[in-house]
Amino acid sequence: MSKTPITVARGDGIGPEIMDATLDILNAAGAQLDIEEIEIGEAVYTRGIQNGIEESSWDSLRRTKVFLKAPITTPQGGGFKSLNVTVRKSLGLYANVRPCVSYHPYVETNFPGMDMVIIRENEEDLYAGIEHRQTQDVVQSLKLISRPGSERIVRYAFEYARANGRKKVTCMIKDNIMKMADGLFHRVFDEIGEEYPDIEKDHYIIDIGIARVAARPNDFDVIVTENLYGDIISDVAVEITGSVGLGGSCNVGDDFAMFEAVHGSAPDISGKGIANPSGLLLGAVLMLNHIGQSEVATKVHNAWFKTLEDGIHTGDIYDAELSKEKVGTEGFAAAVIARLGQTPSQFKAVDYGSGAKEGLKLPPLKPRKTQSKELVGADIFINFDGTPESLASRIKAAEGLELQIIANRGVKVWPNGHPDTFCSDHWCCRFQKTALMSHDMIIAQLQAIKDAGLEFIKVENLYEFDGERGYTLAQGQ
Repeated sequence: MSKTPITVARGDGIGPEIMDATLDILNAAGAQLDIEEIEIGEAVYTRGIQNGIEESSWDSLRRTKVFLKAPITTPQGGGFKSLNVTVRKSLGLYANVRPCVSYHPYVETNFPGMDMVIIRENEEDLYAGIEHRQTQDVVQSLKLISRPGSERIVRYAFEYARANGRKKVTCMIKDNIMKMADGLFHRVFDEIGEEYPDIEKDHYIIDIGIARVAARPNDFDVIVTENLYGDIISDVAVEITGSVGLGGSCNVGDDFAMFEAVHGSAPDISGKGIANPSGLLLGAVLMLNHIGQSEVATKVHNAWFKTLEDGIHTGDIYDAELSKEKVGTEGFAAAVIARLGQTPSQFKAVDYGSGAKEGLKLPPLKPRKTQSKELVGADIFINFDGTPESLASRIKAAEGLELQIIANRGVKVWPNGHPDTFCSDHWCCRFQKTALMSHDMIIAQLQAIKDAGLEFIKVENLYEFDGERGYTLAQGQ
């Protein structure tokens, strides 16, 4: 077998330790890999490269198209952006697939037999990371959901279910609140689902959906959802299997694929030699199948099962009543290597077959009908300290426009607002047409606001598409 080029990054925190263990197991199992190693994450940021990855690393990824990545550290609340998100979006890795399986009784869990897959949209939603500080008191974070992005991930979920003998696909959204963004995702799910009559379909509002996953995970088979929701659901699901440390994941697109552990870099235990390499190893099993080395994937996965049922456990899953030996990272890798070629007796042995495999190949996106688009108004956002009435008294509508409402944080506060509504310094003034609408009218309105000594900070044009309103009403409107 010829060697398959792959790109490897050892990452931050426990990353180098678990990557060493994983590669030792793959090599012992006979994986034919031509490894190109790159450096990403904290060490690169400290050299002044803001996105955490050098151009030569992108060159490697473009050559190999396969990326085995250990966890990297992303700071909370500031600093550099998530490199994980950057890689996923830059390489078009639109589908994140996270199997969530319980390993009872060797890993303690309340849900024996749990076996679900989370398929998470990987490029859009709030993870676009488009944020602005607009006033002293208010920042905004934009949630972007597109019809093509929704169609691709929903189609992938149904194709995955069909290819893997899964019986049901569940959509999780919050379209009782985000009626347009999540509503679009839900509509696309319903439309695409009609093409798969052999697969059961249902949907949940995300809050009760996550609660149901935590309480009754065996009700679910495949879950498809948006980016942020999918991140949260998958961590909940993996945790209730017994350990986040056992979760592997793949990120796939039309041309590239990235394989990793679900968990983070765990800097608190870095260098102690106690980290569980199982998440990254199971991600590597997904990689072996992706690159056509399925016989090796079978050997590794069965040896891992055998190690688990023999009671050889790292500290995160060690239980004095269930485990036989507590080992560190290297000891666990050695135990898996010693069991290569063996099959489990309690777990069902896997058999991934042999020969080259391809990732799922999706049909082209459905053709879309071009809709008529009419400009009908504008939301002009203003930075102002005062009351809604005092703001309204200073605004003069430009010719052809009418100030319809003023809203604060999405709630109508003028006219006839509730005096108890708390207001920040961030106001949305909605102007709508009284005559044929034009962009010049919006420019004239901005000039009128400026002349009134007010500061406008953002403009959102209001449109109708085929006569249907393309914007939401304010709460209370």
